[in-house]
Amino acid sequence: MRAVYLLRSAAPQGRARERTYVGFTVDPRRRLRQHNGGRRRGGARRTSGRGPWEMELFVHGFPSDVAALRFEWAWQHPNSSRRLLAPPPRRPRERPISFALRLLPRLLRAPPWSRLPLRVRWLRPPPPSLDLVPPDHVVQEEGAEPPRLKRKKGRGQEVEAGMDGCGLCREMQATPLLRCPRPQCSMAAHPPCLARLFLASEPLQLLPVGGTCPRCHTHLLWGDLIRRCLGEVEPEEEWAEPDDVIIPSSAPT
Repeated sequence: MRAVYLLRSAAPQGRARERTYVGFTVDPRRRLRQHNGGRRRGGARRTSGRGPWEMELFVHGFPSDVAALRFEWAWQHPNSSRRLLAPPPRRPRERPISFALRLLPRLLRAPPWSRLPLRVRWLRPPPPSLDLVPPDHVVQEEGAEPPRLKRKKGRGQEVEAGMDGCGLCREMQATPLLRCPRPQCSMAAHPPCLARLFLASEPLQLLPVGGTCPRCHTHLLWGDLIRRCLGEVEPEEEWAEPDDVIIPSSAPT
């Protein structure tokens, strides 16, 4: 897991001014323990001795460390980032955590992250309303950190599975197939073939956000298809909406 997280100071009011911290990690739970343990336990200089800290949320689903680290830097330096063309100004007497939360949906709507299959996991109750919400394809979750995903298949098994044939081009190639997660649907297609279908209405884009299954007509997210193809899915993540998923509402851009 590649995650960019937001910390908030949990110190009692009056003991220290409110602080926030944005960082990158592959293990949010362990990283929070390190921050609260100080520099001797692997915490950062900026958080050492200024806790205790609580993790507000983390964003995960980045395809590479570089993509996550760039997101982290832009969240830390909104006025210097070239991704945010018009970062919102800090309001008078606005709390640091409120400003950080106002920045988050703007980052999620900025390229290149606006087309990535990102997920936001809230570890504390989310604010009742924001002046801007994340894109519709960004899944929002609540609750404790999910279990780490492990690959269930080796590369050789994935290539062999791709020999079944593509349902779109009808050709047999040694290429992994993307499959519809619905148990009653048998759709399977090569990634380039399905990507062209999903991008029919967006010919200038290279990476699809999602599209409609050509067989059962269910809306599918590209990131979920890739994760399942790589075997990065737990049994409880089979085709069913988890109870803690928040279906984001549409909002004007």
